[in-house]
Amino acid sequence: MSMLTPPGMGGKYRITGDRYPRMRRPRNRGRIVVAAVAAVIALGLAGWGTLQLIDVFTGNGKSTSAAVRTTDCKHSPEPSGAPVRPVTLEPGQITVNVYNATPRSGLAKAAADELKKRGFAIGKVGNAPAEYDKKIPGTAILLGAPAATNGPFSVLGTQLKSATTKTDARTTPDVDLILGTAFRTLDAPKDADAALATLANPAPAPSRKC
Repeated sequence: MSMLTPPGMGGKYRITGDRYPRMRRPRNRGRIVVAAVAAVIALGLAGWGTLQLIDVFTGNGKSTSAAVRTTDCKHSPEPSGAPVRPVTLEPGQITVNVYNATPRSGLAKAAADELKKRGFAIGKVGNAPAEYDKKIPGTAILLGAPAATNGPFSVLGTQLKSATTKTDARTTPDVDLILGTAFRTLDAPKDADAALATLANPAPAPSRKC
């Protein structure tokens, strides 16, 4: 008889031996299914990510690499319009007519004398025509034939950068400098000389660097 069997009890209810029954929790099938599904999904995502990396580093990543190279490529701004060409005209090749469109007297002669010192050829000097007299609120107007835009305006403009340009129907190569109300004096000789040097030797067009 076992020690666990109460006195007086026997038969089929008697407990014998030294092993005891153990109770186990019933298995939860729902959790097992969820865990299995999650594992499958994780493996699928890992495989997809691996394929994407392979594509990037093999064939399909070419466009991305090209985009990176394009971004890393450093280049200067592209020049707009026609390439810059040096102006070969000398001041002595340009005949300038100087007209005064202001109420102040003596301006045309003073400006003409200064331009002559700077090497320009001087033509007519006097009061502005009626269509411009006292009608120029700015510093000055450079007036000439359409061909003057290809050189004479640029060279004469170095002496007074604030002057504006205008063309008329003339066919002669001379250029008019019509002084306006805001005119005081020509630009300083050192500034004018620097501007002339830039016209003769323009900076090269910026190039692309990669």
